[in-house]
Amino acid sequence: MQDAIARVETMDGTLKERYDEVKRRIAAAAIRSGRKPEQIMLVVVSKSGTIEQIRELISFGQQDFGENRVQQLIQRVAQIDEHLVRLRELRGQAPEVRWHMIGTIQRNKVRKAVEFSRLIQSVDSLRLAEEIHVQAARREQPIDILLEVNVSGEISKHGITGAAVRHVVQQLDTMVNIRVRGLMCMAPLVGGTSVARETFDRGFELFTDVRQSGQGGKTFDLLSMGMSGDFEEAILAGANIVRVGSAIFGASESETSSESDTETEIA
Repeated sequence: MQDAIARVETMDGTLKERYDEVKRRIAAAAIRSGRKPEQIMLVVVSKSGTIEQIRELISFGQQDFGENRVQQLIQRVAQIDEHLVRLRELRGQAPEVRWHMIGTIQRNKVRKAVEFSRLIQSVDSLRLAEEIHVQAARREQPIDILLEVNVSGEISKHGITGAAVRHVVQQLDTMVNIRVRGLMCMAPLVGGTSVARETFDRGFELFTDVRQSGQGGKTFDLLSMGMSGDFEEAILAGANIVRVGSAIFGASESETSSESDTETEIA
């Protein structure tokens, strides 16, 4: 049957087993942080997964998926939308699926990113925010975004500096087509757990500082930190969104060490 969902097995177990294990670890970390498991949003980074695997995850109840590249986002949305239409025809209903843009966006790809994303997590400059604001004027509702912050100060990472966060959020508050929902940051790829935790603690401090200032309003409530190698530390530090890919799909030769990479397509 063409629409049959493949059962994917590897030396690390089935896709269902890996997904359940990630969910279990998220729940345990949430409880340790004094929160309920349902207060943590899992965004599955689907760049290395197949369409069949994404369909299978949807059947498990997963709703949020993140893509790093706009072109792949467009393709995945179209394929999954077609799948959901068939489910509605067969069953009378289909689950909701939400797409997140988590990779760096070239300005000439902003229109499509706005069109196909529920949440853009990688707004790394005021200039990019201004372009998103222009393109989001086509929408009936403002586009939700996260401000990407380079907490660690690494030259190789995108994002605004920690010192500029409140100023930039203040500027974003004046853009009626944008709703800034919070912050996103990544830990350094080297340094281990202690360095990751320091980065996440600083990210939480910046997030809390903005909330206490009143900037961003009541909807400034999302803090996206943590990937496959460090999402538990991120939750313990205060994250309520984690972005997990390889721990669910398994590492692949084409997968980079980061689950939020750079948009490189040329128009």
